[in-house]
Amino acid sequence: MGAAAECEPGAGAFGKCRRLLNAAQYRAVFDGASIKASHRHLLMLARPADGRHSRLGLVIAKKNVRKAVQRNRIKRIVRESFRQLPDTGVPLDIVFLARRGLDDMDNASLFATLGEQWQKLSRHKATHTGARDR
Repeated sequence: MGAAAECEPGAGAFGKCRRLLNAAQYRAVFDGASIKASHRHLLMLARPADGRHSRLGLVIAKKNVRKAVQRNRIKRIVRESFRQLPDTGVPLDIVFLARRGLDDMDNASLFATLGEQWQKLSRHKATHTGARDR
């Protein structure tokens, strides 16, 4: 049961290979983010990944979302939305950042907003990854 088992399709779909795990990985996205999707309540920063899978990191500060219950609810919804994305094309390293007011959104509207933001990332992905390959 190594890392390869965690990355198989259908094997949890959010194993270690699908997460940003340490400060260096987060820093790489913050420093090299060439793709952005912004909404008044959230921001997604992304850059082409080195691995085979897209990876997600969450930054939900207590300053922006006061209650732990709300932070945990947002994390669950973001992870579930990310899990449902098709794993096609060039993989991305993505950092999700919560802004003030995100905790006021209900689950359905948050899920819909996330869907729109994933679409923005995938549209921009094609233009930015093509430039990297040259």
